[in-house]
Amino acid sequence: MARVICVANQKGGVGKTTTSVNLSAALASKGRKVLLLDLDPQGNASSGLGLKKYEYQDSNIYHVLIGEKSLEETIRVTSHPTLNVVPANPDLVGAEIELVDTPRREFRLKDATATIANRYDYILIDCPPSLGLLTLNALTAANTFIVPLQCEYYALEGLSQLLNTAGLIKKNINPDLRIEGIVLTMFDTRNNLSHQVVSEIQTHFGDKVFKSIIPRNVRLSEAPSHGQPIIEYDAKSIGATKYLELADELDRKVFNLPVNQQAQPEGSANV
Repeated sequence: MARVICVANQKGGVGKTTTSVNLSAALASKGRKVLLLDLDPQGNASSGLGLKKYEYQDSNIYHVLIGEKSLEETIRVTSHPTLNVVPANPDLVGAEIELVDTPRREFRLKDATATIANRYDYILIDCPPSLGLLTLNALTAANTFIVPLQCEYYALEGLSQLLNTAGLIKKNINPDLRIEGIVLTMFDTRNNLSHQVVSEIQTHFGDKVFKSIIPRNVRLSEAPSHGQPIIEYDAKSIGATKYLELADELDRKVFNLPVNQQAQPEGSANV
């Protein structure tokens, strides 16, 4: 069964979509079978993998949540053979309103992912920058969650709120939910404050912080405009290197591999 991981932080502009897209692509490049669910109405994860909005306006994650489509019907292929995506578009904004009075509304995504979980090694969910019903669905469906955290002064302000929300979901809805880790993003090697933030977070959260730190990188910023993950747009860039390192680190945690051993993806799941 797939490890279902949501990438969440209610603070915008911290690298959620960048992490969702590039971590998914990096895992797929290792041979893992990956499904990325775009749960943000902006649909940036979809466009970041080369999907055009007009191609999926009648079949996307919105239609899954309101019960018009199965998840299977909305899966799209990408340029990488082991990476699929379920797209989103602005219609998703209406889902929170339409589902308000729906029974088991917080389980819609969990029920949907259960139907295809045996086909993938990973299901990653790109959450919107909020703690509304969409993020609630993602945290209910997930086994674990990753928090991208910007290496800046206000980074920790929203983290406690997210952890409190996750704690409530764990207590009342999803008892197996736990944090996969914190990914430090937008690190500027020239900025002393960035180094201080990294040190403080690592001291406070210990082994919950991934060792792979994502730097500010021009090529990483350019890749979405070309509809490509960084490992396709510029495989030699520091951004690509760091996301591949993050994928290796996550893979070792999920499959309990020693540090010097790489995962063996062949035959690990059947698509």
